[in-house]
Amino acid sequence: MSVLNSFQDFIFNGRETSEQEVEMNSEIVLEEYLYKRSQQKKWTSPVNYKERLFVLTNSRLTYYEGRSEKKNKKGSVDITKIKCVEVVKNGMDQVPCQNKYAFQVVYDTNTLYIFSPTPESRDQWVKCIKKGIKNNSYILPKYHPSLWSDGVYQCCRQTEKMAPGCEAYNLFEVNASKPLPPTPDAKRRPPPPLPPPQDPVDKQEGDIAIAMFDFHPVEPHDLRLTIGEEYVVLEKKDVHWWKARNKYGQEGYIPSNYVTEKKLDNLDQYEWYSRNMNRNKAEQLLKMEDKEGGFIVRNSSLAGMYTVSLYTKYAGEGSSPIRHYHIKETQAFPKQYYLAEKHVFNSIPDMIDYHKLNAAGLVTRLRYPMCPNKTAPTTAGFSYDKWEINPSELTFMKELGSGLFGVVRLGKWRAQYKVAIKAIREGAMSEEDFIEEAKVMMKLTHPKLVQLYGVCTEKRPIYIVTEFMEHGCLLNYLRQRQGQFNTDILLSMCQDVSDGMNYLEQSNFLHRDLAARNCLVNDLGVVKVSDFGMTRYVLDNQYTSSCGAKFPVKWSPPEVFNYSKFSSKSDVWSFGVLMWEVFTEGKMPFESYSNVDVVDMVTRGERLYRPRLATNRIYTIMKACWHEKPEGRPKFCDLLVAIGQILEGEF
Repeated sequence: MSVLNSFQDFIFNGRETSEQEVEMNSEIVLEEYLYKRSQQKKWTSPVNYKERLFVLTNSRLTYYEGRSEKKNKKGSVDITKIKCVEVVKNGMDQVPCQNKYAFQVVYDTNTLYIFSPTPESRDQWVKCIKKGIKNNSYILPKYHPSLWSDGVYQCCRQTEKMAPGCEAYNLFEVNASKPLPPTPDAKRRPPPPLPPPQDPVDKQEGDIAIAMFDFHPVEPHDLRLTIGEEYVVLEKKDVHWWKARNKYGQEGYIPSNYVTEKKLDNLDQYEWYSRNMNRNKAEQLLKMEDKEGGFIVRNSSLAGMYTVSLYTKYAGEGSSPIRHYHIKETQAFPKQYYLAEKHVFNSIPDMIDYHKLNAAGLVTRLRYPMCPNKTAPTTAGFSYDKWEINPSELTFMKELGSGLFGVVRLGKWRAQYKVAIKAIREGAMSEEDFIEEAKVMMKLTHPKLVQLYGVCTEKRPIYIVTEFMEHGCLLNYLRQRQGQFNTDILLSMCQDVSDGMNYLEQSNFLHRDLAARNCLVNDLGVVKVSDFGMTRYVLDNQYTSSCGAKFPVKWSPPEVFNYSKFSSKSDVWSFGVLMWEVFTEGKMPFESYSNVDVVDMVTRGERLYRPRLATNRIYTIMKACWHEKPEGRPKFCDLLVAIGQILEGEF
């Protein structure tokens, strides 16, 4: 089957049929009349609260209008798409319906608020849905414990409905106000004995972490990390900064992405493993090192699987010097791993150790781990709970360029950390709104996002301090190096961007202005997404209006330039245009056409042509991003898989 057919069948055709079949064959777990609140309204009134018959099966949560004997289906949520289900705290006195016990179901980019008549009913629904989603691939790290009401979250006062949560979410933590009533069996059994009392610190500690990078404290409450040493994790209240203790008994905060758990099945602790390396980059590194038996273990394009990339000088004439072996798993329990079927092992490290001494079916034995020099990742701010930066700690150096908001300069923080400093010119942005949002944006941390370190807001102009990217914007990088890229390198750039956008999509955060000009390239050639969400704060009417020449019409789908309706699917459309920019090495989309012409052309169904450097399979992905209807476009997780499969040669 071609990539075109398999990709489109999976994304566009498979969903509706399977939903109907599953729903027909599923047993009912719970069924009750509850109230739901409209999901689309910023402000809600009593008419937005509707009584619906809710039915939970092991595959879907569905709600109906009317009585059970003559019901009309109004909506349905796939259980596998649910990221969070939890009791809603506070604010129930303002709810204009008779049911006052609320819980929330977060899925895709939506939050469904449901109101039960009693706390027992609410807790039963939460418990049953939690049980159904325990194996879901993505659960929110943070959620909003209170209602979205009157255009703001009542818990953290954020005004962006897609803003990441403000409180850590534990799927298995009991958050209900009262325990569930005991079952008949439970009444006949004596209660289990209470556990012995424990010291509060002992309840939180126990995880051993190994430092993957050195970390030098910048504030008194930080703890120094030394690569390879072990630390006891005491507290994980902040997902990005953990409290830990070293072997000398000293305690402090450490960046969580600088350490990894000490477990046999955690590959991050091994020198031969490189999590974020794709096939193309692995081949480049192995060829450059040119060592017989050089190898890398890396993530496969298939989720949850791994690949061993192995180099040999004696492959034979006309053969590739690099072989890629999928690490396979046995079907029997307990699970075992192998590269050659006759040699099966209980763990991947055991398997690697064996093949270091024995080729046993491989082209050569695994002699030399060839992982690149791993650079320390960026952190969410320079230290725990530090987002306001003192401007006196900044050193301003050369000018890097200018944009919508002002001039960008290379600088240093405390004379040692290279940073980019963006000075916001007066009147360019809605400052108060941005300052509040900056605290949220700092929490967005991913290897393929340009990290926001902090802001200087006490004086004017406001400064935004971010990660410094040596090669500047992707658009200029492409234009200045035309003719130097092959298809795999260009597709790897797109993979970097889709990886960052997938993280934003899962964090319920919209970019709104994704384009090559808003991505940056570091000294290793890694492309990172920048300026996500910033267009919301632009005060330039010419930029924000679809009639103005500055409005990014050529990157926008019909629902944006017609109705200003943004979603993760409008970001997907923009990503397709960014792919086109990459494969034309920096050409302007729709080149000589005006914005008015482009609106007319796109509305008629015309799309950008296939670039010379893009294969038909790659162009298929672009066209999938440009589906006329938002619901017809893939998600970034689907795009990431499709791009990975092309890079891995898996069609």
